[in-house]
This record gives sequence, structure tokens and C-alpha cells, in this order.
Amino acid sequence: MKEKVEKLLAEIRPSLQADGGDVELVEITEDNVVMVRLTGHCGGCPMAQMTLKNGIERYLRQSLPEIKGVERVS
Repeated sequence: MKEKVEKLLAEIRPSLQADGGDVELVEITEDNVVMVRLTGHCGGCPMAQMTLKNGIERYLRQSLPEIKGVERVS
């Protein structure tokens, strides 16, 4: 599962990097919640929660339906 999530994050990473941000996988919990850290401009952006839920989470859940959600850690 971790490899699949890493591959999907790599696919969306260029769009985040284009705005000066990035995302890194921290862990995947036992109940399939993906924990990520937003870095760069994404780390302090007021739109980060929207990027996380409407972008990253939506993309991961469409590709891997077993993912229950995506949460941000500091």
C-alpha cells in the first residue's frame, strides 16, 4: 500500500511544487488513513486544507478506494 500511495503522491507532486510547496508521506494508519506533511508554501498556505481534501485526498481515494481519508500532520 505504501508504494502505491508514494507513486500517486509523486504524480501530483509537480503541481504542488509549481506553487512552491510539496507533500510527504508520514504514515498510513492501520485503518487506512494516509498521514501527510505539507511543506514549503503549502505548509503555511491558508488554502492548504482545501488542497489536502479537494486535491490530494480526492485523488488518492479515487485511485485507491481502500483509503479512508487523508490527514495533515505538522
